[in-house]
Amino acid sequence: MYLKKIRYIKIVRLLAVLCLTLLIGCSSTIPLIVPDMAMQSSHPVQLFDAHGPLSQKQSNEILSRLKNNDVETHIFDRHLAFASEIVDSHLMAGNKVELLIDSPDTYRSMYAAMENAKDHINMEIYFIKNDEIGNLFAELLIRKQKSGVQVNLIYDSVGSIDTPREFFASLKENGVNVLEFNPVNPLIAPKNWQVTRRDHRKLLIVDGQIAFVGSANISTEYSRGSLVKSKSTARSKSTRSGNPWRDTHVQIVGPVVSEFQKLFMSIWNEQKGEPLAQRNYFPELTNKGSEVIRVIGSSPEKDYNPIYVTLLSAINSAETQIFLTSAYFVPDPHLLAALKAAAKRRVDVRILLPGKTDSALVYYASRSYFDELLSAGVKIYVRQDTLLHAKTTLIDGVWSTIGSTNLDWLSFLNNQEINAVILGQDFGTQMQTLFENDLKSSKLVTLEKWRKRSISTRILERAGRLWAQWL
Repeated sequence: MYLKKIRYIKIVRLLAVLCLTLLIGCSSTIPLIVPDMAMQSSHPVQLFDAHGPLSQKQSNEILSRLKNNDVETHIFDRHLAFASEIVDSHLMAGNKVELLIDSPDTYRSMYAAMENAKDHINMEIYFIKNDEIGNLFAELLIRKQKSGVQVNLIYDSVGSIDTPREFFASLKENGVNVLEFNPVNPLIAPKNWQVTRRDHRKLLIVDGQIAFVGSANISTEYSRGSLVKSKSTARSKSTRSGNPWRDTHVQIVGPVVSEFQKLFMSIWNEQKGEPLAQRNYFPELTNKGSEVIRVIGSSPEKDYNPIYVTLLSAINSAETQIFLTSAYFVPDPHLLAALKAAAKRRVDVRILLPGKTDSALVYYASRSYFDELLSAGVKIYVRQDTLLHAKTTLIDGVWSTIGSTNLDWLSFLNNQEINAVILGQDFGTQMQTLFENDLKSSKLVTLEKWRKRSISTRILERAGRLWAQWL
């Protein structure tokens, strides 16, 4: 009887702490993560290429070519001017982009690029697992290091917490320069350590000439792409085991690669990694194609999140369509209001979300927003046959972004993230085709049917919503 009483007291205390935490969180003001959105730039948009800044005439000619004259949009006037003021990276012309659908294609392209590396390999990853794919990559990194190619690796301490220390020790012993981002070990943790600050980026740079960015980590579980069908995928809505994954990456060559390299170097220096070996990290680059790209990196150290603010500005500038794909969707009030406002001004707003997930809490938290979004005219789709992990946006057919950023508070406030914004109708057409193909394997959520969901589901949604700011 006494033991039961002690156990009961412990449970009550735990619940009290949780309730207090929630009360503190709910009573606190929402962090200011949006600068003055009404700010108007007095400067025209300027582009750069491999030779440096372009003239205003050259910039205007390129931007005019990127437009789809059949579609109304404020992307090229209102949005780009604003983005140029609040993002500290150049809008780069002269690039070539290859869209990589799912991890099998991504891994093959990454592996081939690293196999051909001559000078250096810089990799920044949330997690790399000690499994078949992880070991395949590790063996290649070691082999390239021994051949004289300098390999520098950044991995996140929490993301890779399941990966044995011996995995990274082996890389170090073979000469690879390894940096653990924000270590969870208190004995080696940096000053002002915060467990919530994570490096969620997925970035690979080879010889300073090729960059890969997107949503795929390095693990065997990612290696089963969405084209692989499994009988088990229809049975469970919150399991990652056995499910094919749906990811999106891009491979980029051209002058914008130097912008990716700057962000990698910035993280390395901020985390006080071992001095990098002397290599040609910033080679002379040439124009490779016609794509115009801006690289945006976010950090909780900044006053606001430039990826988030850029996305908000693009959404507010939309005139015809907004197609969002996100693995985790827990919007803050500003993003929620922007999506509803766009739908009410008759923009075709569609959100594609996973029908199954590796986080039940996020799953139910995201669904707590469905009613108000559907009521505003937003269309919501859930993909049932795969674990959707992509993070992409297409606006007005001419503004695309691909990267590591989810539409949730964790990405907006706490994570190091990286996205590529790609302008133009040509790449936009590829993105639209990809989105429409995803919809073929997805189910449209209707307001009428949604409101018939069970009481127990509503309770779980409410519980998830309480934790929104921590998801």
